[in-house]
Amino acid sequence: MTPMSAPVSSDRPFLNRRLAPFGTTIFAEMSALAARTGSINLGQGFPDTDGPAEIAEAASRAVLTGLGNQYPPGPGVPELRTAIASHQQRFYGLGYDPDTEVLVTAGATEAIAASLLALLEPGDEVIALEPFYDSYAACIAMAGATRVPVTLRPHGGAFVLDLDELRAAVTPRTRLLLLNTPHNPTGTVLTADELTAIAALAVERDLLVVTDEVYEHLVFEGSHVPLAGFPGMRERTVTISSAGKTFSFTGWKVGWLTAPPELVSAVRSAKQFLTYVASGPFQYAIAQALQLPDAYYEGFRADLAAKRDILADGLVSAGFEVFRPQGTYFITTDITPLGEKDGLAFCRALPERCGVVAIPNQVFCDDKSAGATQVRWAFCKKTPVLEEAADRLRRL
Repeated sequence: MTPMSAPVSSDRPFLNRRLAPFGTTIFAEMSALAARTGSINLGQGFPDTDGPAEIAEAASRAVLTGLGNQYPPGPGVPELRTAIASHQQRFYGLGYDPDTEVLVTAGATEAIAASLLALLEPGDEVIALEPFYDSYAACIAMAGATRVPVTLRPHGGAFVLDLDELRAAVTPRTRLLLLNTPHNPTGTVLTADELTAIAALAVERDLLVVTDEVYEHLVFEGSHVPLAGFPGMRERTVTISSAGKTFSFTGWKVGWLTAPPELVSAVRSAKQFLTYVASGPFQYAIAQALQLPDAYYEGFRADLAAKRDILADGLVSAGFEVFRPQGTYFITTDITPLGEKDGLAFCRALPERCGVVAIPNQVFCDDKSAGATQVRWAFCKKTPVLEEAADRLRRL
């Protein structure tokens, strides 16, 4: 038989032109490099230990007793929607109706995609804080909208938002602000004053806001404050979070969003044609996880804070300029003190040089010069792994 080949009717590429710039993600490339070289992978942000055993056991019970093994309800199982609403009230004093104002998604990634696909049309502009998580750019492109970056720039040992630059970026075509706080990859946590100014701008210019708050329980100094709680923001804000980062079960892909009924309905219209539903048994387990006592959340944060300091101190000893994060489980460094100027080349060579993998920030930027010398490191790993990585990095 003749070998099958893909039909070719023209010179047009197979991949949709909106997605052509994205290709293989840097995470796939660097994780493959880590595996090939036997390096410590501080690139991709997933823990190397599982979350609470009692929550894993809850998932096992759900599977074995038939909870969620068939299609769960489209908006999410009632137990989880109720737990999400209770979580928002418990931690932030925000009241949401679990039946009309909560939507369960396949991780925060789907929540972001469904929100942008639902709320944007071709010609709309979206302002996103740069460097941004790579799915933001792809989802904006799939929606046919235009991304407008506002760059967080290093100042005084942290990355700072220029509110004047943000205001200047808003045009008559701006439809939506896409915010991430605590911010990946810089570790910046927007202050109450900054959020107050953002809220005032959104109200003034009648903008929708989508907030990615997946690191809400990983703030090391101060606390996380949801934008939806500011005056005039509840009715225009889609608040997104997920179980993966808070409970260390990233493979379960249980995310959610809270918003007023009209926004939830719009996002659900897009979401139903993406996964429709997902993670049935895990939804029941995460409903239980969200009810864990305060001691869990406090211990989780303290553990990651200690790990942050182990890796940050090691990076300082190795000669990097280190921006110690206020939140998330990532550290951004500058490689200039090492005599380097190209973060991508540095990260590709690093496994052979000292057996560690990291991610160059420039892949998260439209302004490549802004992140050219910045490199991101994940510290959501076992303490001995971080100590070994720090030792290896000192060889530089």
